[in-house]
Amino acid sequence: MISQLSWKIGGQQGEGVESTDRIFSTALNRLGYYLYGYRHFSSRIKGGHTNNKIRISTHPIRAISDDLDILVAFDQESIDLNAHELRPGGVVVADAKFNPVLPETVNAQLFAVPITKIAEELGTSLMKNMVASGASWALLGLPLEVFNQAVEEEFGRKGPAIVEKNVEAVKHGAEFVLEQAGGPLDAFKLNEADGKQKLFMIGNEAIGLGSIAAGCRLMSAYPITPASEIMEYLIKKLPKFGGTVVQTEDEIAAVTMAIGANYAGVRTMTASAGPGLSLMMEAIGLAGMTEQPLVIVNTQRGGPSTGLPTKQEQSDLNAMVYGTHGEIPKIVIAPASIEDCFYDMIEAFNLSEQYQVPVIVMTDLQLSLGKQSCEELSLDKIAINRGKLVRESELPELEQHQLFKRYELTADGVSPRVIPGDKHGLHHVTGVEHDETGRPSENAGNRQRMMDKRLTKLDGMVIRDAVRADSPNTQADLLIIGMGSTGGTIDEARSRLAGEGITTNHITIRQIHPFPADIVKAELDKAKKVVVLENNATAQLAAQVKLYAGGADKIESVLKYDGNPFLPSEVYKACKELN
Repeated sequence: MISQLSWKIGGQQGEGVESTDRIFSTALNRLGYYLYGYRHFSSRIKGGHTNNKIRISTHPIRAISDDLDILVAFDQESIDLNAHELRPGGVVVADAKFNPVLPETVNAQLFAVPITKIAEELGTSLMKNMVASGASWALLGLPLEVFNQAVEEEFGRKGPAIVEKNVEAVKHGAEFVLEQAGGPLDAFKLNEADGKQKLFMIGNEAIGLGSIAAGCRLMSAYPITPASEIMEYLIKKLPKFGGTVVQTEDEIAAVTMAIGANYAGVRTMTASAGPGLSLMMEAIGLAGMTEQPLVIVNTQRGGPSTGLPTKQEQSDLNAMVYGTHGEIPKIVIAPASIEDCFYDMIEAFNLSEQYQVPVIVMTDLQLSLGKQSCEELSLDKIAINRGKLVRESELPELEQHQLFKRYELTADGVSPRVIPGDKHGLHHVTGVEHDETGRPSENAGNRQRMMDKRLTKLDGMVIRDAVRADSPNTQADLLIIGMGSTGGTIDEARSRLAGEGITTNHITIRQIHPFPADIVKAELDKAKKVVVLENNATAQLAAQVKLYAGGADKIESVLKYDGNPFLPSEVYKACKELN
């Protein structure tokens, strides 16, 4: 019996790879296993190799596995591209239709199953994914009725006849491979899970759910990979709470609509990826100058330009921190888990209204689209803070021709805010420099006072869990620093390094800007050498660490920018060499 294994299905995009993975993982989740998924897909609607990899475990996991136990292949290309991951003694379940052949260097067992033929005999080749998944499920010796329940959930809306046909396809695939193998494979029998179902979602779904919990009632956005699932999720969910989603003509319209709606008092968000964020930059400056709350989710992907739209990267950090012209206060936070995606959205909306600034929530493709298990989310942790939003009944009466001081100079730099139309709340709003009432002003003294007001309002601002630290060593051989989805991978590498006597501390920086310099510096002082791990080519996070916290003399960068997330073995190897 084993405590974990990895399973992958590959084929051409449009062959049902995604739905097969969804049903397979849903069934495993019902049995109570912890799951971590990685989705490799082409930037085409149909065609091009795609594969989905699921890591299955009896204990929590937050990284993709180095190797592979079972590969389900719909074509030879899937074998050619993925067989090198198979561990010795691994298994390939392949469609006999293409006469599958394993590379000579791969030590694995091949089961050639007439997947397409069985599906066609049952009525349509479209069911070949169910034949294949039934075959691989059976090899694990897991209860077929649980898998059939997941099939019913997937196809139930199409009617009982379709469900019955797909269940039959699963059965035939299972029977065929069990006859070939002589029963379930002992080497792949998983220990029983705890039986407790976990939440199982992608980061984008958690972001959508978190925004609803935060009180967001409007999303204005334009579709773009890998952010579109946030929009799709909220299209289904927001109307149930009196909200709506507006698909705009482009990202410029999306962000300006969000600014306008926030000005009107509605908690509003937008979401995009690198190319869309570039288009939003001028409007982000407008939000900074007019001191309007604004929440933007940036789901990073491979760039520049269209780049690698369906691949992993963390290369937008500089754009988010420095992208706008002129100088405005803004906050950039980086969730590092599914749970963070939920809770950080609530914090983002609160921060945007407390400080009246743009808040950018920075994820990466793996965190956005990788489906993962997470523990139950706590509603008790949700608190709404609307900052200095003054209700109409609280506004003092204005004298004739007097305007409300929307941009009043205050001790903390944050001015009172009103809803447009409130009696005694009349003021100007403009993107040019202005006085306390919003009237345009080019007075030099006023300019300096207003700039100081805006730029000092974030002094000392530190979010909840700004730097997530696991640093048990007072003087570690290595301090490993990461952001976004890299945390679980780093922790797995650390356990291997510990086995060789190399002591490590680990921090995940979650507040990217303003940079939590004092917290990071304290961690740097506890390490002989520092490794900063990031998915980009120019070491953007390392540059922030050096700029604000120092330590340049002992910082080394480990970079990966080929479109794939880090593997634990890669982090282990790089850190061992740098120690």
